[in-house]
Amino acid sequence: MKRASEKAKAKAKHAVKIVRRVLTVLVVSVFTVWIISAAAVLVWSSRDEARPAQAIVVLGAAQYAGKPSPVLRARLDHALDLWKRRLASLLILTGGTGAGDTTSEAAVGRTYATKRGVPDSAILVENAGRTTSESMRAVAGMLEARGLQTALLVSDPFHMLRLRILARRFGFTPYTSPTRTSPISPNREARWPRRTRTRRRRPCRTPRRMARPA
Repeated sequence: MKRASEKAKAKAKHAVKIVRRVLTVLVVSVFTVWIISAAAVLVWSSRDEARPAQAIVVLGAAQYAGKPSPVLRARLDHALDLWKRRLASLLILTGGTGAGDTTSEAAVGRTYATKRGVPDSAILVENAGRTTSESMRAVAGMLEARGLQTALLVSDPFHMLRLRILARRFGFTPYTSPTRTSPISPNREARWPRRTRTRRRRPCRTPRRMARPA
């Protein structure tokens, strides 16, 4: 009986060791994948591939009552800078209509761009996509229908790697160019100089002389 119980205990200990090893391997593997993914995101977030292409694609972001949010405005401003540098003659604006909204993110972007000199004929709007994947799939279709293959992708830095992967998956050649002025970009405080408060100097008051009694 003692030998049987000892064997059972030994088997139980061995099983526990195996489970611990498997769990350790799984945890290390997950952590390693996470580290590699985070490093890849950081690498692509700092890389700007701005170059001549056939289109500039701006990923949508929130809009408020027909006005672009600070995040969307930062993306649009960067895309307009690329357009003014004549890196592409076509601007594709993406972004659907959110719950409770009366207009789409893409439509707001179109108004913003036309007010800043981009002709309406140079703008395409993709306002059906509700997710990044849906928008990128639709953009791929728009490019293919016009015989275009290359595009500059504009969004926030952390978004670049995913956009690049989606573009490749949907069949067009991407060049990523992240905005550097978005309020959700990393190290924005380093990029946006802090406002320094100017101290007002108080006027120097000269002490009044006491009138001497006559």
